[in-house]
Amino acid sequence: MNTPLDDYILSHSDPEPDHLYRLWRATNIHMLHGRMASGHLQGRLLRMLVRMVRPKNVLEVGTFSGYSALCLAEGLEADGHLYTFEINDEQEDFTRPWLEASPLSDRITFIIGDAISEAPRLGIDFDMAFMDGDKRTYRDVYEMVLSVLRPGGFIVADNTLWDGHVVDTAYNRDPQTLGIRDFNDHVAADPRVERVIVPLRDGLTLIRKL
Repeated sequence: MNTPLDDYILSHSDPEPDHLYRLWRATNIHMLHGRMASGHLQGRLLRMLVRMVRPKNVLEVGTFSGYSALCLAEGLEADGHLYTFEINDEQEDFTRPWLEASPLSDRITFIIGDAISEAPRLGIDFDMAFMDGDKRTYRDVYEMVLSVLRPGGFIVADNTLWDGHVVDTAYNRDPQTLGIRDFNDHVAADPRVERVIVPLRDGLTLIRKL
């Protein structure tokens, strides 16, 4: 349930486009973990960040239902392009029709495969990346992303507070929590970047490659 403050924030932010609202509903009806989709507020933030950075090429790791991909693509200029990777091939039948039916389909390349091995093979210098894949491999994904990101490029990493589990000892044996903690510690100590964690939804870490 939204709190009055949540409702206030959304009512004073740009509205969610109808196709994204329909995708959000379909994701929550048909997908087992529908809340993983970015949603209205985070989606508007992703679009705004893309418009601020003005990237030509964006890499997304973890497409899920395609909500964040469409938000990232919304922010692109006419010559911009998004390459989004989803490792779970069972996701394709749900996600691909939503992306291909979108008016933004010409700005999106949807790839089923492991971004860690496949993204570098594209031979593209990316200006921006959004990480939202398997939390157990976040550190490996981060290292791959840094290798294909131009100096001055930006990374947005999702779920970096992980429902508060990062500071909860009850989750000390949970592989996904451990993956996020390892990633957070690694980034915090990395002299190649500057970073800040934004406590929006499940935590977003904004990272700039020096």
